[in-house]
Amino acid sequence: MNKKLIFFDIDGTLLDHNKQLQATAKKAIAELKRKGHIVAAATGRAPFTFKPILEELDIDTHVSMNGQYVVFENEAIYKNPLSSNVLQELNNFAATKNHPIIYVNHEDWYSNTENHPLVKRAIDSLKVDQELTYNPKFHHSGEVYQALLFTPEESEQDYWEAFKQQLEFIRWHEHSIDVLPHGGSKAAGIEKLIDHLQIPADDVYAFGDGLNDIKMLQSVRNSIAMGNASDVVKESAKIVTKDVQDDGILHGLRMVGLIKS
Repeated sequence: MNKKLIFFDIDGTLLDHNKQLQATAKKAIAELKRKGHIVAAATGRAPFTFKPILEELDIDTHVSMNGQYVVFENEAIYKNPLSSNVLQELNNFAATKNHPIIYVNHEDWYSNTENHPLVKRAIDSLKVDQELTYNPKFHHSGEVYQALLFTPEESEQDYWEAFKQQLEFIRWHEHSIDVLPHGGSKAAGIEKLIDHLQIPADDVYAFGDGLNDIKMLQSVRNSIAMGNASDVVKESAKIVTKDVQDDGILHGLRMVGLIKS
């Protein structure tokens, strides 16, 4: 069998609804690695929020922050930071609506507000140990690969209209959307890694369940949506596996023939 490149989303794909790694998924990934395949995470999360997961799975390659930061064998091969000027425009626009923002890079995250209840609720759902740092001006001094904008769904269109030439927005939580550079996506980051490794399209696979996985599932030749994904995500994939809680990773790998037993 040719060497394959297999991408796994984290939340709702590798991690179940309780943010736990399924034992069957861990075993399946170990089997893929034993066969010589390349296993990578493809996530909206920042690296510091999923480091323990990668260590547990012995994975050293990832496409993180929705494609804006790509690492192969622990070395960054692609970075796509947001413009500080555009972030300032976003900050000013969000301030008129009292919508908080978190600025994220590969090492830390910085909030422009302190002790906001909606920020706390969304961040707590990720179950990450690293606390937010209050630094409303971080985007002027450090690289930001993704921002988290805390806005209700009914206000989301306002941002699309104001920044349609500069930014992309993807909802990841009822209270928050990811903010990316225009044209940014997991699919774009994955393409950078594919080009770096010169892996044929037929040998690339991807598993996902969220709205930020749609472009990835549409672009990867062998795409698998989790059974717990919404219908719009399932329609973007070639096949649909079982729910993450029902050994969805193992079942999907069997469906595509990467694992036989």
